[in-house]
Amino acid sequence: MARVMEPASDPAGPDGRRRPGRATVLAYRVLGVLAVGLATLGVFLPLLPTTIFLIVAVWAFARGSPELADRLRAHPRFGPLIRDWEERRAIPRRAKVLAVGMMAGSWTVVVFTAHSVLVVTGVGVLLVAVAGYVVTRPNA
Repeated sequence: MARVMEPASDPAGPDGRRRPGRATVLAYRVLGVLAVGLATLGVFLPLLPTTIFLIVAVWAFARGSPELADRLRAHPRFGPLIRDWEERRAIPRRAKVLAVGMMAGSWTVVVFTAHSVLVVTGVGVLLVAVAGYVVTRPNA
């Protein structure tokens, strides 16, 4: 007669989803911490974005440390931006202008430094697509 092994514990959480393993939770936490670190650098370095790294951090922390995700959402300066993104996928008008301006500046640098028309064209198409996505999001 075949013996059926019972699982040691219920792998599903209260919402019916499978719980992530310890390594997965740790990976999400590490990703969240790295994203917060890059966002912190972005506060001081003008070419490094801040908000996108905070959005990545909240996404990772929501899966690896919900308490840290809640702390980011409650932050007095960045919390409203994060909540606007999570609730409505909204981006502030000023951030849109800065993002599109930085993309245009980046493409200009590529135009003058790249030696391949294919690279210039590829980067241009990618940046236009990203700019189109950013511009079409609701205003926060």
